[in-house]
Amino acid sequence: MERKTPYYVIDQKSLDDNFEKLERALKKHWSNFIIGYSYKTNALPWIIRHFDRLGCYAEVVSEEEYRLAKLVGVKKGNLIYNGPIKTKETFLEAIRDGCIVNIDSEREIDWLDELPRKNRVIGIRVNFDIERMCPGQSQCPEEGGRFGFCYENGEFSKAVTMLQEKGARVSGLHLHTSSKSRGLDIYRAIAMVACDIQKEFRLDLDYVDVGGGFFGGLPTKPQFDEYIALMADILSTQFDKGRTSLIIEPGMAVIGAPVRYVTTVIDVKDTQYNRFVVTDGSRTSIDPLMSKSSYFHSYERSADSSIVPKQIICGYTCMEHDRLFEAIEEPALLPGDRIIYDKVGAYTMCLTPLFIKYFPDVYVERDGVFIKVREAWRPEDYLMKSILEE
Repeated sequence: MERKTPYYVIDQKSLDDNFEKLERALKKHWSNFIIGYSYKTNALPWIIRHFDRLGCYAEVVSEEEYRLAKLVGVKKGNLIYNGPIKTKETFLEAIRDGCIVNIDSEREIDWLDELPRKNRVIGIRVNFDIERMCPGQSQCPEEGGRFGFCYENGEFSKAVTMLQEKGARVSGLHLHTSSKSRGLDIYRAIAMVACDIQKEFRLDLDYVDVGGGFFGGLPTKPQFDEYIALMADILSTQFDKGRTSLIIEPGMAVIGAPVRYVTTVIDVKDTQYNRFVVTDGSRTSIDPLMSKSSYFHSYERSADSSIVPKQIICGYTCMEHDRLFEAIEEPALLPGDRIIYDKVGAYTMCLTPLFIKYFPDVYVERDGVFIKVREAWRPEDYLMKSILEE
């Protein structure tokens, strides 16, 4: 049966091969490690269950993600709880269950009062000046990052003191930082800050969590082995590999490359200015923030056609700027031709809006066989839990 476009396809072999490269790099350079898959990057139930079966912890940042992990069967304790919007109930429950919990605010320090002292084992997120260390590579160069306790202005030291006064043990550091570059310099800086903190505070740490933000699946970019080797060399100057685990929280690095999005040309029209190729896919499904300037793409053509100077490939929405790319001096695209977008697994399914059309089908391709792992939403699904005026 022909698959109805648009739809996503997860290439399981590509996904597993990519993950194995990451595991090999960790086993080679820091064998005491934990991989926490980032739910916010793509929390499709099939995907999060698959990473759980591969041995990953669930890295979650909200009550909803925390509960989702429980629903798909993540074992008690195999969970990393981050972010500034934890609820008090799930925060306390996660600590009681032996999960890795990294605090992000003073209110979370106050919540520890409701736990016995023996249970007050907590990690802490570090806010540090990545722009100073890696000029031009941070996401917010003028305003600085907003997460965690600032190392440079003393807020981190204050938080450590508050925790110690409550009889809590700081068990780990969480140093994830967002960057524009995803370059090796970012991870050199993260490792250096972890070492600086250890030299200053002499904490008895179970783990150093460097977060995510790595490239993955692109041969022209830094490889997993390069990232891990660089950090291991620096971290080993202050941390014992046998005593302190290295935690990484990949999302895009493991799920971005193995997913593609398949669309069909439904119409071609010429105007006074351009030839527009209309498809049943949308830019919002592969670039929800509409911030990218190009996409990995290929074609499946139904027939040979002549070269045309310019074609503007568009999506199905009624927004004029739902334009994906320009095909310059290429064969004419015709209704029925397919356009396939590659490497679209990260921040797409989770950010695709319910705008005009609803969520599409998702398949897993395994040994040439396609298995549907999510049915496209219908209007009946959209109406779920809604209350209509009578």
